[in-house]
Amino acid sequence: MSTLERVFGFQQLRPGQERVVTAVLAGRSAAAIFPTGSGKSLCYQLPALHLPHLTLVVSPLLALMQDQLAFLHARGISAASIDSAQSREDASAVMAKAKSGELKILMISVERLKNERFRNFIGQVPISLLVIDEAHCISEWGHNFRPDYLKLPDYQRQFGIPQVLLLTATATPPVIADMQAKFAIAPADVVTTGFYRPNLNLLVEPVSGADKQRRLVEWLGAKAGQPSIVYVTQQKTAEQVAEHLSQRGIAASAYHAGMAHEARESIQRRFMAGQINCIVATIAFGMGIDKSDIRNVVHFDLPKSIENYSQEIGRAGRDGQPSDCLVLANRDSLNVLENFVYGDTPEQLGIRCVLDELLENSQGGQWELMLNALSEQSNIRQLPLKTLLVQLELRGIIAPRYAYFAEYRFKHLLEPEALLAKFDGERRQLVEAILNSSQRARTWCTLDFDTLYQQHQAERGRVIKALDYFQEKGWIELESKQMTEVYALLDPDFEPAALSAELHDYFSQQEASEIRRIHAMLALFASEHCLSQRLAVYFGDANAPQQCGHCSVCRGQVAHLPEPPALPPLAEHDLQQLCSSFIQRHTELKSSPSSAECLTRFLCGISVPLFTKLKARQLGGFSVLADYPYAAVRDAVRSTRFD
Repeated sequence: MSTLERVFGFQQLRPGQERVVTAVLAGRSAAAIFPTGSGKSLCYQLPALHLPHLTLVVSPLLALMQDQLAFLHARGISAASIDSAQSREDASAVMAKAKSGELKILMISVERLKNERFRNFIGQVPISLLVIDEAHCISEWGHNFRPDYLKLPDYQRQFGIPQVLLLTATATPPVIADMQAKFAIAPADVVTTGFYRPNLNLLVEPVSGADKQRRLVEWLGAKAGQPSIVYVTQQKTAEQVAEHLSQRGIAASAYHAGMAHEARESIQRRFMAGQINCIVATIAFGMGIDKSDIRNVVHFDLPKSIENYSQEIGRAGRDGQPSDCLVLANRDSLNVLENFVYGDTPEQLGIRCVLDELLENSQGGQWELMLNALSEQSNIRQLPLKTLLVQLELRGIIAPRYAYFAEYRFKHLLEPEALLAKFDGERRQLVEAILNSSQRARTWCTLDFDTLYQQHQAERGRVIKALDYFQEKGWIELESKQMTEVYALLDPDFEPAALSAELHDYFSQQEASEIRRIHAMLALFASEHCLSQRLAVYFGDANAPQQCGHCSVCRGQVAHLPEPPALPPLAEHDLQQLCSSFIQRHTELKSSPSSAECLTRFLCGISVPLFTKLKARQLGGFSVLADYPYAAVRDAVRSTRFD
């Protein structure tokens, strides 16, 4: 009996799966671009059992890892993850299994690869295959670009991993080309299986904002007991809509990232088990959810993009049975979606602040930074700040060297004398140096690396290996804090003014691209042509039928999206008065005038690091103009004189 049948219970692979598995087992890198629910995971799970060493899986979400691990454990496959929710003991146990060769599959987040201790560990473990889930995140043209993903080709070379497998459901043709080029995958090993799913009924219904809740109750009421997901944009909407449905006899639970981890876990388990049939969720829910009988996916609010939409509807009807995907469409929440985009564009002042910091504080050709502190200092959110650092890498100005925790501290579980007694010779000297160079408070001992190096010539890497070993043995409890990233400054002669303008221009282009993405989605929903066909073409699938016969357009219902309710003219708002308390607080803290961009973000309710420090949310004008288009508010701010 084959491994496929014995372990996974399948008689045969689907055609796309077979091509990918064959390529991987032949020692080649490959990419699998399959629609959501088409069995991408099996493309690495099956080969992992036949490859000689570890399969390392990089995945962007914890929930995704946990679902896949549960699936693997149920089939007796030795798989584990190292993640932020684990205790140090659990992580150490996983590392020990990987070192001994007992583990076949290890799942991590991409950020884990910046961790100094993890990199020390992974460098000692032979790896057969690097799997990158949600691989579209590597492309700047993708809908969910994650700067750290750009470093994965370097990590592959660094750790000597012979082949890579890229997995994604939502890659447009330019994104596929980008992924393929970055990992040098042969065109024949990029496998796409077509995007069209004949059992999904794509329905777009124009509904005014005021009428959405009534229509949702009516629509779900007619489908009592069917497993359904309702997607919303904001956490508070998830709570409100779930409560509204429950009050009207449709038992529903909210699910969002603001809830306690245990509460989210419980809701997800009950949904999977069929004890809850309706979840009202932000996009925090659904990644990796492998429930085959979801009959309805409703977008109560507009999705963020066509890619997000396709990913979210892809969770419906995985059993092949007809399923409805409904968008309650209007333009009311358009500004909210756009504001998320505008909030991620750094001000040129902030970019200049980062460049000045780089030039002024790099010593000996090295620049050390803590992301939190630099984010606050420059007033740039952390994700765009990471993107900015990657852009500096791509321009050859900096290169990442390593990351380390600035502070290591440990608690003795074994008395120092007993610990010392376990070693002799040169090793005993190192242990003695570590103990003598640690400042002991009541319980915790904090390591002084400078003293260790100056007085004992003990190198940092060796000391950390020793500490990890002590912890593995249960002799100490180890903690590490203050992640510090170290870059080499390759080109100290750049011109900060010109470069900050160039980088601001790059972010402005990204901003325009994201806004276009939102409008492309609106155009799809208001289309007069078959929705299934339009969606398939967007993802490069030319084989979908011209008319599916089961979308709202094919049923004769073209969606003319209603305009949002009329707002009073911006000129009726006294911007000077709305901003006065903010300007006063900003001037006290910064002793410099507030920029137009900063004031616009305040009025539109877009959070940036500075606002936390200023407690801006407590001020009267915060978010007052959130319903207006950002660009219109910015124009109004620019033409207002603030004394």
